[in-house]
Amino acid sequence: MQTIFFIAALWLGLAVIAAILAYYLKISIALVEICVGIGAGAIANRFFGHGSLGSDQEWLQFLASVGAILLTFLAGAELDPSVMKRKMKEVSIIGVIGFAAPFIGATAVAYFVFKWSFSASMLAGIALSTTSVAVVYAVMIETGLNKTELGKGILGACFINDIGTVIALGLAFSPFTYKTLIFIAASVVTIFLVPLITKFITRMYGNRTAAIRTKWIIAVLLGLGALAYWAGSEAVLPAYIVGIVLAEFASIEEQWIRRLRTLTTGFLTPFYFIRAGSFVSLPSLIAAPAVFIMLILSKIGFKIFGLYPVISRFRKTHAERWYYTLMMSTGLTFGTISAMYGLSHGIVNDGQYSALVATVIASALVPTFIASKWFNPMKKLTAKHMAEATRIAEGSLSDE
Repeated sequence: MQTIFFIAALWLGLAVIAAILAYYLKISIALVEICVGIGAGAIANRFFGHGSLGSDQEWLQFLASVGAILLTFLAGAELDPSVMKRKMKEVSIIGVIGFAAPFIGATAVAYFVFKWSFSASMLAGIALSTTSVAVVYAVMIETGLNKTELGKGILGACFINDIGTVIALGLAFSPFTYKTLIFIAASVVTIFLVPLITKFITRMYGNRTAAIRTKWIIAVLLGLGALAYWAGSEAVLPAYIVGIVLAEFASIEEQWIRRLRTLTTGFLTPFYFIRAGSFVSLPSLIAAPAVFIMLILSKIGFKIFGLYPVISRFRKTHAERWYYTLMMSTGLTFGTISAMYGLSHGIVNDGQYSALVATVIASALVPTFIASKWFNPMKKLTAKHMAEATRIAEGSLSDE
């Protein structure tokens, strides 16, 4: 128990450092937490031995997984159903192209350039086709874009994109057994009943019994997660859909969703993001940089090539077009899940897995940094308003 407390304190200390750095650097805390994880992992492995940071400990894996599940649920809950209906054409087209362009491009690069096997190449294409809901949602919350039509549109397109990734992974590699049918049936029934039961619990016990709605939702998400793992699927997909069906309820119960968000981002997600960064092997990347460079260029390049012309049809300003495109170019959750699936099932080897995971994590860093630093539409909007206010003030002074 002493070791667990020490590691937990160390990791949350790293999270505090990441929060301070994010404040001064003016970039996403999720992004900084990944970078802190990379640095901490490299130092721990170098001076204290591999695994000394505790990333592989089961309790820490559980906290990180719960953080990813709840963050994905919150991302779904932020989707405004009315906005989704109005933007169905936009999010569908952008989401499908956001999946298809890097999937085809990265598969071709892995197969024809790297001479990987066809199954390994397809796995690479699937892993690099993703858009990170976790990273995008974290950035939307920090910038305030989650309350805007632009931010909700990006989250909707992320959902369509990742649905394509999950379906492709399932059709290409996952076994379709009776467990899959049970998981689908149970998920459909649960998703149908969750809004009704949540409203009943709120009416009977809401604001009377300590955090009963939070306990109820977490119980549902963990139950579906356990069923998903049993069926050979992933826990984050049902969490996203549960969030979507509760989006209207969440928009009414703002205080409840705010408390759940505090629990998630304040305690759980640092374990997820720091852990993701800790798995990057800097010596492996330095020893074989060409594959990593080609893969990251393939993912981001094919995303931009496919998405920017399409997004330009729906977004008029230069900043919004590039911000939308770059945020759709991120990857993390489903990318690392796909890579881990390939490694555990013998589809890719250790070297291919390391290159894919490094690429996925880099794709969470590079596009997010560029988008936040140079194309943040909220920043440019604020600057525009400040400039207008300055001109008005100067004009008033000159009149006097």
